Amino acid sequence: MRRILRSPAGLAGLLLVTAFVVLAVVGPPLWADDAARIDAANILQGSSSGHPLGTDNLGRDILARVLVAGRLSLLLALAATLIGAAVGIPLGALPTVLPRWAARFVVGLIDSLVAFPGMLLAMFTTIVLGLGARGAVFGIGLAAAPALARLTHTLTASVAGSDYVAAARMLRVPRRRVLTRHILPNVAEPLILNVAMILGSSLLGLAGLSFLGLGVQAPDYDWGRMLSEGLPRVYVNPEVALAPAIAITAAGIGFHLLGESLARVAAKDAGRQRPVRPATPAATTPATAPAASPEETPAALDLRGLTITFPGGVRPVHDVSLTVRPGEIVGVVGESGSGKSLTALAISGLVPYPGVVTTAHRAVAGHDLDRLSRGARRKLLGTSLAMVFQDPMSSLNPALTVGSQLAEVPIVHEGLPRRSALARAVDRLRRVRIPDPERRSRQRPHQFSGGMRQRAIIAMGIMGTPRLLIADEPTTALDVTVQRQILELLAEVTAETDAGALFISHDMAVISQICDRVVVMYAGRVVEELPVERLSDPAHPYTRALVACLPDMRTDRDRPLATIPGRPPSAADSTDMAGCAFASRCGFATPECTARRPPLEEHGPGLRLACWHPQAAAPAGRASK
Repeated sequence: MRRILRSPAGLAGLLLVTAFVVLAVVGPPLWADDAARIDAANILQGSSSGHPLGTDNLGRDILARVLVAGRLSLLLALAATLIGAAVGIPLGALPTVLPRWAARFVVGLIDSLVAFPGMLLAMFTTIVLGLGARGAVFGIGLAAAPALARLTHTLTASVAGSDYVAAARMLRVPRRRVLTRHILPNVAEPLILNVAMILGSSLLGLAGLSFLGLGVQAPDYDWGRMLSEGLPRVYVNPEVALAPAIAITAAGIGFHLLGESLARVAAKDAGRQRPVRPATPAATTPATAPAASPEETPAALDLRGLTITFPGGVRPVHDVSLTVRPGEIVGVVGESGSGKSLTALAISGLVPYPGVVTTAHRAVAGHDLDRLSRGARRKLLGTSLAMVFQDPMSSLNPALTVGSQLAEVPIVHEGLPRRSALARAVDRLRRVRIPDPERRSRQRPHQFSGGMRQRAIIAMGIMGTPRLLIADEPTTALDVTVQRQILELLAEVTAETDAGALFISHDMAVISQICDRVVVMYAGRVVEELPVERLSDPAHPYTRALVACLPDMRTDRDRPLATIPGRPPSAADSTDMAGCAFASRCGFATPECTARRPPLEEHGPGLRLACWHPQAAAPAGRASK
C-alpha cells in the first residue's frame, strides 16, 4: 500500500476508486429523495443556486441523480466483470485439461471470438436477450470474456510446461487438480490485476449501451442513460451532459490506474520475502532402511539397448547401455546434443511427446520397469528414483511452500499423514544443511537462493528411499563456491543412502572430482566407458579431445586454448550414418572409420570402447589437432 501511495498514478487511481465506492454506498440514502422529486415549475432549467447542474424534463435535480446513479453504474459494471471472468477464465484454462484435439478446438474458438469486435458482440447479445440492464450486463460480460480467455490460455500454457506440472502429471494427479492446484494459483495474480482493469472497461461499455438506448431503461437510470438524456441540451446547458460524462470518465480512469499500479507493485514484489510463521518442531523420521549386503543388493540401474525415436525416424539416442551399482557415482559426459539429458529422461519415463522409448531391459533397484503396471511403476519411481535438474526453480511450484512440496512424496506414495510428512520434510531440509529448516519449510521457492533451491530438490529426492539419483547438470547455474557445496552434498547423500547416482555434466573437471566411473557419449551413442582414474589417459580420441580442452595449472597461457574442430552431427544426420560419427573431427580417422561404425566392446576391466584406432599410448594433445 505504501508503494501505491508513493506512485502518483497509483495514488490517483486509489483516491478515485475509493471516492466512487463511497459514493455508491452513501449516495442513494442521502440524495434519493431529491433525485426522485418532480418539480413541474423548474423543468429543463439550467444551472441555478437550487440546482447546480440544472434539472431534467420532469424538473428532477441532475446533480442528485448523478450521485445516486453511481451505485447502479458500479454494480452493473461489477456484475458484467464477474460474468466475463466466470466465462473467460474457465474457457482459457480448458485447453490445459482437455485432450489434444479438444484443446485445439477451444483455442480456435477463443481466437475467433477475439477477432470479433467486442462492442458489436455486446450489442448483439443485448438485442438477443432483450433491452435493459440484464441484457446489457450479459452483453458486456460476454464481450469481455474472449480477451480474458486468451490471457488465461497464454498464462496457463506457460506454466503447464514447468517441471513441477510434468511431475504432477507423471504422478497421475487428476487433470482438474493439476489445474486448480498447480496452474491457476500461479497465474491468479495477473488475472486478478487484469480483472480490475476490465472493471473500468465494463463501466464504459455499459454506459455506451445505455447511451444508445440498449442498456438501462426508465424508470431506472445510470450515468450512460443520463448522458443520453442530456445530450440534446449540450449546446444550451452543457453542464447537464458533462456531469455524467465526467463521472463515467473519472471512474473508468480510476480503475485502470489502480489496476496498472497493482500490476507494477506485484512485479516488483515477485522476489521479495514474505513474513512467515515459525513452525512447531516435530519429530524426525529415519531416511532409509539399513543397506543390504552387496551380494543381495541389485544394481541401482541396469539399462540395456535404450533407443529414443522421434517422428521421421530421427533417433537422438542409439542403443545406450548403462549400469550403476549401489553407492557408485557414474558420470555421463559429452557435448551439447550428445543425448545425455534424453537418456536421463528415458530412465525416469519423462521423454516428451512424441518421443518413443524402446529398451531391451530397463531396471531400477532390480525392478524391470517395462514389466510393471502403471501404478507399480509410478510408486517405484516416486520413492526409489530422485532427479535433480539444472534449474531448480522450474522444478518447484512457486505458488506452494517448499515443505508442502517435499511432503507430497510420502503423502502420495506412502500414504503418510500430512503432519508426519511435513515433519519428515523439515528433517530432510535439515539433512541437506538448510539453516532454520522449520521456518524455511514454510517459505516459497522464490525466497530461497539458487543453492538453497538445489539443496531443497536434493532433500525432495531423499524424502523416500532413493536407490537411484539422477543429477542433470545440477551445478551449471551456480557459482563455484556453491557448486563445491552441492557436489559435496551429493557425494554425502549417495554414501549415506547407498544409492547409485548418475551425474550428467559437460564439465570434465567436475566429473573427475565426484565420479567413480565415466561414460562418454557422442551423437547419441556411448563411445567410451572407463574408471575415473584413467580419465587422464583415455583411449577414445573424442574423450582425449575433451580432456585436452580442459586447462590446468600447467597449460601454456601464451598458446590458444585447445578446441575440437568442427561440430557434432545433428540427430537427423547421425541416425543413418554408416561409419563413426566422430570421424570428420578426429585426427586419427582412416577410410575404415567412415565406412563402418565401430562396435562398443570390452577392452579390459571396467573399460568399454567404440573405436577402430584407440590411442591409449598416444599423447593426449594429439586428439585436438
